[in-house]
This record gives sequence, structure tokens and C-alpha cells, in this order.
Amino acid sequence: MQVALTGASGFLGRHTVVALVRAGHTVTCISRRGTVPDLPEGLDASLVRGVSADVLDVDALEQSFEGAEVVVHGAGFVSNKSRDARRVYDVHVRGTQNAMAAARGAGAGRFVLVSTSGTVAVGSDPEAMYTEDSPRPIQTVSRWPYYRTKLFAEEAAFEAADNDLAVVAVNPTLLLGPDDDDDGASTHSVRTFIEDGMPVSPPGGLAFVDVRDAAEGIVAAVTRGRAGHRYLLNGCNLTFFEFFRRLARLCDQDPPMASMPRGFHKAISWIPGMKRDGKLSFGVGPRVSQNELDLSSHFWYCSWNKAQEELGWTPRDPSETLSDTVHDLLTRKPW
Repeated sequence: MQVALTGASGFLGRHTVVALVRAGHTVTCISRRGTVPDLPEGLDASLVRGVSADVLDVDALEQSFEGAEVVVHGAGFVSNKSRDARRVYDVHVRGTQNAMAAARGAGAGRFVLVSTSGTVAVGSDPEAMYTEDSPRPIQTVSRWPYYRTKLFAEEAAFEAADNDLAVVAVNPTLLLGPDDDDDGASTHSVRTFIEDGMPVSPPGGLAFVDVRDAAEGIVAAVTRGRAGHRYLLNGCNLTFFEFFRRLARLCDQDPPMASMPRGFHKAISWIPGMKRDGKLSFGVGPRVSQNELDLSSHFWYCSWNKAQEELGWTPRDPSETLSDTVHDLLTRKPW
């Protein structure tokens, strides 16, 4: 099958190219630089070509999609900083609208949107286990540009779908695993812990998935995903306290001594001397932004039953993911 992939140079994009080629698909790798990711030995490099295009250029996208039966739209920009809100909106919302229009113009029949679990699976309830049918957390994500615009982009894609262009969304949780960029947003929390430790953990809980498994989930959605449906791709739900305790066993750092009380992150920002250069300083451990503390004070737990049942997708042991992530970062350790 001919597949066009935007965001092919990113962390998930590179792994998705490998997974698509391994499944026998021909892939057009679309990014601003037009580069082609390195393929593992034994995979047919002739199945891959690189094309330079910007998601804000509809004509360039349509040309790059020429001949594709399926478009996988994975381009994105990760930031929850208010100063980046316009760029995040343009890349996610306008970029998705442009990719949809270009896919339609190029004659593609299927559009797989790479979204995020944060469009449906986040809240303040530590007991909640979110699914694809959970209410949209619009009020919660409204203050986070990345998740807010991802939600808008997902809604725009489903609204624009019709009989000529079927839309499927995949919603991975936090991506971990090997080969992230040296300053990649996905493995930022692990890099920070390796470097600075975490004497007190945030009060919330996270969900993460191996990037290699998420890539396989995208490939499954290309051929097996039901039009008009989204699929959560998750591999593990943990409190941040337990997450950092597990990381501590894999690297030379002490585990956190306790978890920060819920709501405490809002109070400490008002304490004189606690904030420097827009980030909170605790004297030991990493300096973190108020925004980072806000995100990590929520719970992101979700089920992957639907992907397992409908896509035949199963995540690997999360211990393998954490071990491979830490090993990869320690081996490269650019900081």
C-alpha cells in the first residue's frame, strides 16, 4: 500500500517509517527537511523516499501526497507555553485542515490522524480509567496549548470526513523508548531524572507507551481501524511517585522520598524566592515550570482494550520500555 507520512523526521515518525516498511508498505516521508530515517539492516530502502513540505502549504502537501492511498498525519509541535500558542495552533489545527484538504485533492481514501491521549484521557480523579468514549476534557486542557489544539484538530478531522475520505485517529500516551532526539520532549522527564533526580515527585499519575509499539498501532490503524473511531495506545498507568521509583532502579539516582500533596504546586508559586526565570526552584532536584507541575498534578490513566480488540495490538512489558529508554539515554548522554 502507498502511504504518505507527515512528521516523518520526529521521534514517533521515524519509528513509524520502520514499522510501515516492515509491513511491506511503500512510504513517502514528509518533513520540512525532506529527510529519510535510517532503516535497520534487512529492510528495503527502495520502499522509502523523502519529500520536503510544510503542513501550512496545502499545494506542497497535495503534491507530496500524490499516489498515496493512505495519509498518516503525524506532524506536530510539542509545547504548552503560552508564547507558543499561535504556532501550536497553526501546526495542529491549520496543519490538520490542510493535510485533510491535500489528501482529498490527491485522491487518498483514508486519513489516519496521530493525535494524543490528552484529547480524551486526563482529569483530576485518581480512580478514573479513561476510554475512547470518555467525555472530552475541554475545561481541563483549555489552559494547555498543545492538548487544546490537538483536541480541536481531532474534532476538525472527524467533522471533515466523508464517504470519499475515511478518518481514523490514534491516541498514544507519553512516548518512551530508544532513539528520541537529544532534546526530545517525550523523554524529557527521564533525562531530567537521570541528571537531577527527583526528591519529591509530582502528585499525579501518568500513562506511557513504547514508541515502537505506538508505531505498530499506527500501522494497524492504516488497515484495520474503523472509520470515525479513535484508538488509545497505552502501555502502562503509574503514579509519578512509582514511575520515578522504577527509574531509580535503572540509573544512579535515589528514588523520590515522597509525593507532593495535591494542590501544593499552586500554593508554592506564591512563596517568595521559589520562582526564578519562570521556573520553581526547590533547592535540590530539577527546576520545573508551573505549567509542568500543573500537567503532572493530573491523572492520565487510560485503557487500551479497544486497540487490543479491534486492531490486534498489544503493548510490550513496560519494564522493557523503561530499561531501553534509560539505556539509550545513558549511552548517548549529550548533556
